[in-house]
Amino acid sequence: MATKQEVATQAQQKPARIGITGYLSNEKVKEQIVNVVGEKNATRFISSVVSAVQTNKALQACTNQSIFSAALLGESLQLTPSPQLGQYYMVPYENTKLRINEAQFQIGYKGYIQLAIRSGQYRKIVVSDVRQGEVGFYNPITEEFGMNPVLDMKKRQELPVVGYYGMFELTNGFRKELYWPKEQMEEHAKTYSKGYASDLRKHTSYTFWTKNFDAMAKKTLIRQLISKWGIMSVEMQKAYEADMGVLDEDGSVRYVDNEQDIIDVYKRQIEANANKEEFIPAEPAQIEEKPAPKTVADVTAGAKEKEPVGKDMNVSAKEKKEQPLPDFMTMEQ
Repeated sequence: MATKQEVATQAQQKPARIGITGYLSNEKVKEQIVNVVGEKNATRFISSVVSAVQTNKALQACTNQSIFSAALLGESLQLTPSPQLGQYYMVPYENTKLRINEAQFQIGYKGYIQLAIRSGQYRKIVVSDVRQGEVGFYNPITEEFGMNPVLDMKKRQELPVVGYYGMFELTNGFRKELYWPKEQMEEHAKTYSKGYASDLRKHTSYTFWTKNFDAMAKKTLIRQLISKWGIMSVEMQKAYEADMGVLDEDGSVRYVDNEQDIIDVYKRQIEANANKEEFIPAEPAQIEEKPAPKTVADVTAGAKEKEPVGKDMNVSAKEKKEQPLPDFMTMEQ
C-alpha cells in the first residue's frame, strides 16, 4: 500500500489528469456534443455524465474517452445513466493489458423494457421474481407456467424467492413467457460470472450478482426472452450488441469478461478508504486521450459483424471469436 509520501512523489512525477468536467468543457468536445445531442440537450447531457462520474470514485479513474463514448451511446438510445432509474450504467474496469481504466457500457433490465415499449411492437412486457407458494405449475418442456400470486404485498416480501418470471405480448397477439427456478439462475450465474463463482468460494460480496442477485436475474431473463423470441428494433439491436462492452475510438465494441478486474478496482478502493489513503488507479500507459467520434453513427461504425438477431447470447468463445459474453450488470440502486 502506497504511503502518503509515495503518493505525493508520484503526483509530482505525473502530469495532472484532466477530469471529466474539464474534458467535457473543451470547446471541440462541446462542439461534438452539440452535433450529436443538439444544443438544447447539451447542458443536460453534460450534467448527467458529470453527476454519474462524481458519485463513483472508481469511475473517476477511467479514461474520459471511454466514459464519453459509453454516455454518447446511452444518449443515442435516449436512456439516462442515473443509478436511481437503472436504465444503463458506466461500469469501471481495469484493462491490465493497456494499464488503463475504462468505462464499460451496460444496459439495465429497465433499459431493455424502455426500448421494447418504445419500439411500438410490445403490448405488454413483465419481469418479476416469484415467491414461495406462487408456482401453480411449470412444464420445463413446453415452458407453460401457472402462477398463484400472493396479493398481500407485505406478506409476499417476507417469502423467499424461488424463481424468476418474464413475459411479453406483441401487438400482433404473439405471447411468450419464460420461468427459471432460482437454482437454474444460480447455475447460469456461476457459469457465466467468474466473479460470482469466486464470491461463493471465498464468501465475499464484490460482484453485483452477490450484491443484488434479483436485479441481475431479471436482466438475464429479459435478455433471454427478447433475444430469442422478441422483435428487436434498431435501437434494441444496438443496445444488445454494445451491452457489456467497451466502445473503442474506432467505434468497435470489445467484449471483456472483466468482473475480476472490476473486483480488483473496488477492493483497492475499499482498502484505501479503510487506511484513509488516496485511491490510486492502475498506472496508466502513456496514451493520448482523443475526443469521441463526431456522430452517433461513428460510435458504432466499424464494429465487427454480429450474430443474427435472436441468437442465444450464451455461446462459446470460439463461436463468438471473442471472449465469452457474461450476463453481467451493475447493481440496481
